[in-house]
Amino acid sequence: MYLRIRHSTTYRYGGPVAFGPHRLMLRPRDSFDLRVVDTALSISPQARLRWMHDAYGNSVAIANFDAPADTLDIVSELVLQRFGSALPRTEIEPAASVSGVVYSEGERAVLQPYLDLAAADPDGMLDQWLSDFRARIGQGSGHLLRDLAHAIYGGLSYALRYDEGTQHPADTLRQQAGSCRDYAWLFIELARRMGFAARFVTGYIHDRTPDAAGLVSTVGLTHAWADVFIPGDGWVEFDPTNDLVADRQLLRVAVARVPEDASPVSGSFTGLTGSFLGLGVGVTIEMVEELA
Repeated sequence: MYLRIRHSTTYRYGGPVAFGPHRLMLRPRDSFDLRVVDTALSISPQARLRWMHDAYGNSVAIANFDAPADTLDIVSELVLQRFGSALPRTEIEPAASVSGVVYSEGERAVLQPYLDLAAADPDGMLDQWLSDFRARIGQGSGHLLRDLAHAIYGGLSYALRYDEGTQHPADTLRQQAGSCRDYAWLFIELARRMGFAARFVTGYIHDRTPDAAGLVSTVGLTHAWADVFIPGDGWVEFDPTNDLVADRQLLRVAVARVPEDASPVSGSFTGLTGSFLGLGVGVTIEMVEELA
């Protein structure tokens, strides 16, 4: 089974503007659970592309423009083959919620950036939420991280946000609502506070049950979730928005320590004040039985 993905991003302006370099994170990496079969990237106005790997090993295209325009269109097309992800098979004792898991010296040297907290908690909201969560340990699935994702899934309300950026985890708890990026970032910072190495993942999600009670997150947009490194299992995917763990519906594109390092499209423009009129994003995913 193959998946064909079309991801379009359109910026509209009130008149011609000059574009600065744009950073595009739209191409996944091949792995045992995800194979990149074909890719195509089209940009209007015409751009010169320079490819590189960032500090995380993600594929990044830097687009440089010569001509101004009142519209910027970026269309990425992918054909992927998705296999099963690594499942969490290792049992995690409840005590890990306080002391964390035991990483080897070599693992910890590599994982330290994903263990360090990146969101402050001056009012103690995250710590209080964790205290309440720890009091319920043993009443769920028996797997600490599955239960963490499920608690966020069941305790918050999904809210589609068109604002740029990601909410502070404390704001997500305060509002009891957030987008998929907000859910993922909250999960990551809570997992780190329990001693787990966690990272942010951006990509797409394919709803395999469109005629049933399917996904919580909105189909037709990009998606975000979390990875946690579990000794013996490696990086395992947790999606608190949809209460999924290591599911083939998750189509990974890029990973990062913090959300701002994993934006699919970012860049700048120079123009008159109020030039920017709007942004449109569309994602379509279709299953393909056989490739032509």
